[in-house]
Amino acid sequence: MSLKGKRVAILVENQYQELELWYPLLRLREEAADVQVVGPKGKETYTSKHGYPAMSDLSVDEVKARALDGLIVPGGYAPDLMRRNEKMVKLVRECHQKGKVVAAICHAGWVLVSADILRGKKATCFYSIKDDLTNAGAKFLDQEVVRDGNLITSRNPMDLPAFCREIIKALKGK
Repeated sequence: MSLKGKRVAILVENQYQELELWYPLLRLREEAADVQVVGPKGKETYTSKHGYPAMSDLSVDEVKARALDGLIVPGGYAPDLMRRNEKMVKLVRECHQKGKVVAAICHAGWVLVSADILRGKKATCFYSIKDDLTNAGAKFLDQEVVRDGNLITSRNPMDLPAFCREIIKALKGK
C-alpha cells in the first residue's frame, strides 16, 4: 500500500458534507494511511447536513501538526463552525507552516481564510465563497483541483476523485 506510515487528520464538526468527509477518509485508508477523524472533542459524534453520524477519534487538543503528514478539511456548513474554534484554525495554520499537506474542499476554504494561509496562493472553492478567498489574498481558479505547494483545494463533491488523487500524490512526495 502506497501511504503506509503516513498520518492524516480529517477535521469534523456538525453539519459536515457527507461525501467530503467519508470519501477521502476511506480512500486514504484504502492506501494504508493512518487517518484519524479530529473534532473539537474526542470520541464525540458529529452529524452531517443530513444527519449521518461521524465519531471523532481524537480531540483537536490531542493532535499536533508535527505528528501529521497531512490534514483535510471537508465542506458543508461545518467549516463555519470550525473557523470559530481557534484550536482548529491554529492546527490548520501550523500544518501549513510546517509544510504538511493541507487540503480543503468546497466551503472548507473558510477555514483557510481564518487560518490566514491564502495570501499569494492559487486556490479554488465552492463558487459562493470565491470572494472570501479572493479577499484573503488567493488567486481563484475555477478548476476541479488546484495545488499550490502543500495546499490542495477543490470545489465540490463532484471533484472528489481529482481531490483525492492530488492528496495521495502530495503525500507520496510527488
